[in-house]
Amino acid sequence: MVSTATRIGDFQFDNCLMNAAGVFCMTREELAQVESSAAGSFVTKTATLEARAGNPEPRYVNTDLGSINSMGLPNKGLDYYLDYVIEEQNRIGSKPHVLSLVGMSPDETHTILKKVQASDYQGLVELNLSCPNVPGKPQIAYDFETTDTILKEVFSYYTKPLGIKLPPYFDIVHFDQAAAIFNKYPLVFVNCVNSIGNGLVIEDETVVIKPKNGFGGLGGDYIKPTALANVHAFYKRLNPSIQIIGTGGVKTGRDAFEHILCGACMVQLGTVLQKEGTEAFDRITKELQAIMAEKGYETLDDFRGKLHYID
Repeated sequence: MVSTATRIGDFQFDNCLMNAAGVFCMTREELAQVESSAAGSFVTKTATLEARAGNPEPRYVNTDLGSINSMGLPNKGLDYYLDYVIEEQNRIGSKPHVLSLVGMSPDETHTILKKVQASDYQGLVELNLSCPNVPGKPQIAYDFETTDTILKEVFSYYTKPLGIKLPPYFDIVHFDQAAAIFNKYPLVFVNCVNSIGNGLVIEDETVVIKPKNGFGGLGGDYIKPTALANVHAFYKRLNPSIQIIGTGGVKTGRDAFEHILCGACMVQLGTVLQKEGTEAFDRITKELQAIMAEKGYETLDDFRGKLHYID
């Protein structure tokens, strides 16, 4: 008998699989569909303070190797998702869940988090640090000084369970520098990774998405090796109290197994969920359980983080 149950902080999940923010999470109906699936949890659409329509379409396209998108943070606004997760946490039998948030400026980030702090919500929050928020600045998590400042300010008033969504890093020294900052704060988790930014997909002689002249975030097979590297790099560097959610390129049980092998305690589905729907949770769970049974693993902790190296 094998179990894919897992934990983040004080929260217990029956299954390690969940959706990635941005897929099957825009509306209450979509979130309820994930809730009723084999997934162990759901994360909401990344909410801004006010509702946003997002970028013009076409802004998401599936490709042979994954997907490309430039969504522009379409969402129904903080109040819509905050009200829903508060309702869910009070419903008997509800799964633990994650509220995803982003501020369009540092001031807005604090306004949002102070509202959550003052609310009745007691669940996990994911602060997205992988969106370009400040004109002329890179994604926040690529600006280590700004990241440190924001986290220091946030934890001066925010006392509820908080994690952060990260962009992919590509340099070893950046893993070192980022982890040194994250280890200073009582983060519950980091989520590795958001899409690889500013890819370009062309069909015939034309880009496939409209915003930014076709530049968009890559997901799916394109990013799995990068996602695995980020998961494992942070697993080796972060305090044991900071759990890791692995996101990127998961479309089979083997992919989920590799994320956990690299150190992830939960695994999110994005592109495959967009392509297959919530049935993907059941299929991938069964494939993961079959791998675990074949290898004699009964729990995720039997192999989590135990990646082998070549001598």
